[in-house]
Amino acid sequence: MGTDTIRYPDDLSDRERDALHQVELGVENLHRAHGHLVSFHHSTGRAMDHLDTAEGLLRECGYDQFADELRDEYLPRGVVAERDSDDAFGGRWSYDILETFQDTFLADIVAFGERVTGEVANGLRHAAERKQESDWIDRSRRE
Repeated sequence: MGTDTIRYPDDLSDRERDALHQVELGVENLHRAHGHLVSFHHSTGRAMDHLDTAEGLLRECGYDQFADELRDEYLPRGVVAERDSDDAFGGRWSYDILETFQDTFLADIVAFGERVTGEVANGLRHAAERKQESDWIDRSRRE
């Protein structure tokens, strides 16, 4: 969008713009958290692949007890234990944590942000930044 076509809702109060901005920052930070969860999921998967390889190598070296422990205790176990569960295999795997976050909290907050932006600013995102951009352009043209 060129500088001559910048749009922002003139009828928004500073407080409305601030509220929209805080909602947008919240959504953006949750997207960052999502990225960290994706990284956590990938790093956990790589770690488990290394441990899977270690199981075979330990067995080849005659350390069956350690290989069995990896096979039976750690590789099939989730990374986060279920509360109130005695089942060692009842834990949640990293993909499950990621999917739950994506499908529930993140999706709900993104939808909330879209509803707020739609209602308060007729769907125009980044109202605070648009106002700031417009103010800076106006100032540069005046001075």
